[in-house]
Amino acid sequence: MGRLFGTDGVRGVANADLTAELALGLSVAAAHVLAEAGTFAGHRATAVVGRDPRASGEFLEAAVVAGLASAGVDVLRVGVLPTPAVAYLTGALGADLGVMLSASHNAMPDNGIKFFARGGHKLADDLEDRIESVYDEHRTGAPWDRPTGSGVGRVSDYTEGFDKYVAHLIGVLPNRLDGLTVVLDEAHGAASYVSPEAFTRAGAQIVTIGAEPDGLNINDGCGSTHLGLLKQAVVEHGADFGIAHDGDADRCLAVDHTGAEVDGDQILAVLALAMREAGQLRENTVVGTVMSNLGFKLAMEAEGIQVVQTGVGDRYVLESMKEHGYALGGEQSGHVIILDHATTGDGTLTGLMLAARVAATGRSLADLAGVMTRLPQILINVPDVDRSRVSTSGELAAAVADAERELGAAGRVLLRPSGTEPLVRVMVEAADIEQARAVAGRLADVVKSALG
Repeated sequence: MGRLFGTDGVRGVANADLTAELALGLSVAAAHVLAEAGTFAGHRATAVVGRDPRASGEFLEAAVVAGLASAGVDVLRVGVLPTPAVAYLTGALGADLGVMLSASHNAMPDNGIKFFARGGHKLADDLEDRIESVYDEHRTGAPWDRPTGSGVGRVSDYTEGFDKYVAHLIGVLPNRLDGLTVVLDEAHGAASYVSPEAFTRAGAQIVTIGAEPDGLNINDGCGSTHLGLLKQAVVEHGADFGIAHDGDADRCLAVDHTGAEVDGDQILAVLALAMREAGQLRENTVVGTVMSNLGFKLAMEAEGIQVVQTGVGDRYVLESMKEHGYALGGEQSGHVIILDHATTGDGTLTGLMLAARVAATGRSLADLAGVMTRLPQILINVPDVDRSRVSTSGELAAAVADAERELGAAGRVLLRPSGTEPLVRVMVEAADIEQARAVAGRLADVVKSALG
């Protein structure tokens, strides 16, 4: 069996790769592993379980709940809520475990399982590895130690979760949003009710699109992966700006009043300046990834703010933030982590904070986002090559050195082997799009010849 856990839980086609049996087995294994680790010591264990609106989430939720209860864990079922809401409630309710059923921005046939540790933090890699190992051991025949009688877990619906999470979001806002008109694209996903409620309570006038989930339409032509409808709606309604989430609402992208996209790097830049002004940007540092646009780094340096870069993936951003005590980090894709208020990327929180900055300054989002200029970026995937030799090929190293000399300080090169496919990603940024395209094309040719 290959490794089940990726960088963001277990994902696959629901009822094909991700079956009810797998969901149940992983849940039982998680309960046993956390018990072994001492998480449940001295008390009766409790778990929070939530999901996005996918049709498959209904039977997968039932499987997860059954698995946890059969292992002696009491379950609080919170229903359809964003991933960051499940993380928040896990911490706020003092639960020992959180489980979210979602495949985030993936299309409807997919689903996923993500586990949170006590406090609402993502499980450590070693715990995920142990869960896989224990699951595989019992999948092949070893019997579980099963509680009976009063030892089995009890299941209840925690209907207060919605209001508790919305109240948390409103409670951390620095100011109200009165006077703003905002279009919200909910991707027919987990924030379809939470996000409009939060923006409305905060004082904004809202227009919603993509907020009619039917179990099948999540991320379908809308949300943060398809911004066309949001751009059109913002201009048609004369709104101040628009906010787009993905299926589980851990991402936030934006559109300014002209219909221009405001990506995760620009959102980070706006929030970094706001937090520094409020004395909340610890160590005067913001965390990004190696895929952050060079324009973001140059803009932050011009403002005297340090940028720390990590590998691609919000879990690596979060690890760096927690290790060094930084308050803000995120990705170009819209995962933004405000660590004082959330343990994971929270798209609704990010959108509210962005709106609060617009309201507080009286400046347009376009003006605020103009603090940075996105450099043209070209990304080429080179398939069917030996990705393991990216760092050892002399021919490739020489070609990269030549490209970096040509680009100078106004551009950069990044070669990144895929973690899941036999391909290498060639990324080039430059002040001129044609130069970026030419340099990327030459490097892709060298990757083919050197690693093919």
